[in-house]
Amino acid sequence: MEPYSLPIYNTAGKETGSIKLNSAVFDGKVNTASIYIAVNGYRANQRKGLAATKTRGEVSGGGRKPWKQKGTGRARVGSIRSPLWRHGGVIFGPHPRNFYYKIPDKIKALSLKSSLNARLKENNILVLDEMKLKNPKTKEAAQVFFNLKVVDSRNDGRGRALLLSDKIDSPLRKALRNLPFLGVNIAKDTHTYEIMSHKKLIITKAGLEELTQRLK
Repeated sequence: MEPYSLPIYNTAGKETGSIKLNSAVFDGKVNTASIYIAVNGYRANQRKGLAATKTRGEVSGGGRKPWKQKGTGRARVGSIRSPLWRHGGVIFGPHPRNFYYKIPDKIKALSLKSSLNARLKENNILVLDEMKLKNPKTKEAAQVFFNLKVVDSRNDGRGRALLLSDKIDSPLRKALRNLPFLGVNIAKDTHTYEIMSHKKLIITKAGLEELTQRLK
């Protein structure tokens, strides 16, 4: 199979060349099962598991029997903190727990490859020669993505695009962080959930080389 090829664009949105993708990573195969495992694992590992309720033994009070067992005509009860009573304990309520589980490295790599190939098949990967701004201004940064036709002025495309670069300095990060449609990360640090949760993937040429090296 011939390797896939993608055009390279500059920040003005003009095509400046093309790049052949490494067939060891971009082979066109999408393993949906590995993507499912990776996404579920990532979401589970983000959970803090802090929800907590008190059982009848943990609620304050209720040590004395409210009335004698027999002779009152009322139902027998041993504590005012019974789960049947208001302000009583909770039966089978949530307690702090750890939802974390480890995903095998092979599945992580396979799912990341599959997510990249999924975006490639959808024609949703754009290669940028480099992400440089004359002035680190949000307005100037937004214009780059208008030029690339990722978004337009009528639709901010919230959560729509992900920019992956080999490096992001502090001024550039400040210029990009106020764009509601954009996620930003270092290319070699990206993961399956991040790619699948954004519709468009914009990656710099150097960032693509680093990501390919990581997966190859």
